[in-house]
Amino acid sequence: MYEELRKIAVIGGGSWATSIVKMLGDNASEKQIYWWMRNEDAINHIRQFKHNPHYISAVELKIKPENISSDIKSTVNLADIIILNTPAAFLKKSLQGLTAEDFKGKKVVSAIKGIVPEENKIVGDFVHDTYAVPYSDLVVISGPCHAEEVALEKLSYLTIASQNSALANHFSGLLRTRYIKTIISDDIFGTEYAAVLKNIYAVANGIAHGVGYGDNYQAVFISNALREMKNFVDVIHPIERDIKESAYLGDLLVTCYSQFSRNRTFGKMIGKGYTVHSAQLEMNMIAEGYYATSCIYQINKKYEVEMPILNAVYNILYQQQPPMLEMQKLSETLI
Repeated sequence: MYEELRKIAVIGGGSWATSIVKMLGDNASEKQIYWWMRNEDAINHIRQFKHNPHYISAVELKIKPENISSDIKSTVNLADIIILNTPAAFLKKSLQGLTAEDFKGKKVVSAIKGIVPEENKIVGDFVHDTYAVPYSDLVVISGPCHAEEVALEKLSYLTIASQNSALANHFSGLLRTRYIKTIISDDIFGTEYAAVLKNIYAVANGIAHGVGYGDNYQAVFISNALREMKNFVDVIHPIERDIKESAYLGDLLVTCYSQFSRNRTFGKMIGKGYTVHSAQLEMNMIAEGYYATSCIYQINKKYEVEMPILNAVYNILYQQQPPMLEMQKLSETLI
């Protein structure tokens, strides 16, 4: 039924979008890959040299030069499957000018691990509500997987979630390579919220490291973060799920511990005394956990789940509370 869906558009020009273009290009199945990004200089560089000059630039990209464009409408209209891969904070702006008609009949994949700030919605809900894409036509990509290790072709795992198992299996087949294995899930809401939350917890873990807490503390912290994640996603979307699966626990672990985690790096800088603005400037990359903290904090006003880690990060990032003081307070709540 889905075998004819072979035209795939990647929307976004960052490291994760670049990695997905690499996976698609390295996958042996026959397909057409289209790629939208805003930066014309980057487009011209990739057309000529087959490398993204700004992100994981060592990776050779197997895409036809004429298939890279800064015209998002034409890129979307050419494709059967649309992979959304911009920072969540810029998604609305990136899709500006598109209508529900442009998405009609398309399968839409969220590879964004964040919340659309203006709407306080996960990407799946935003696309469904704004562009009338049925939930059965939505797919969510989650980890555990870092773009930098994909670039190095280190064995990595992706969770492909959809309420439509046939669609999930077809899409996973387009991504599998000798270094990418895929896991199928039907939990599109839980995996997407978990992907948002793990970024917040990685920021918190980085802050803890920045103020001087060690591995023993962080082990207890992550145990509590997993429990907090489970409590929240079980209230948001109460289905039977195993929080110890890779999409939840695995993604949480790699984002909290990895040297490649931009959220952990951002948190560590905050813990060492950087302001939010100065940390963002020095990183020159988006830490989704910063925006997600405020969004989840506002969403949780409705659900009132007990979330001491979220509250501590919110107090540090948005209420300018001292990181050491908030981490000390948090340490008294961990069990």
